[in-house]
Amino acid sequence: MSAPEPARLLPTAGVPQQAAPRLDVYPLTGRSGFRAVGEVSLPTRDRWERALERVVREAGDVGGEDVYYLELSAVTFVDVAGAGALADTAKNLGGGCRLVLDRPPDSLPRILGLLWPGLSGIEVSTS
Repeated sequence: MSAPEPARLLPTAGVPQQAAPRLDVYPLTGRSGFRAVGEVSLPTRDRWERALERVVREAGDVGGEDVYYLELSAVTFVDVAGAGALADTAKNLGGGCRLVLDRPPDSLPRILGLLWPGLSGIEVSTS
């Protein structure tokens, strides 16, 4: 009985390569906060965490408002670590400030509710 042939790799020419995950963050106009576009995962986590660090720094400087908006309608995915960074940000906001998540991906409120039940400081807006 002869040994099996080694597996041969098929050429990948013509196979579309998946683009690296992206996350772009833009300041909102007319209200305090930012708009995020893309996904929050390991390759984009640094950018997400830097944006959330700015939230903590700027939350005290929002002109007497106690709300900081995160417009997330163009975010397709947030992993558990990204949700954890968001929960930590909410915990670090002082003075009654809160985050309003504007149209987040459906999974994000579920993850927050499951892993951080009763977390104050985050409100979800679906309209």
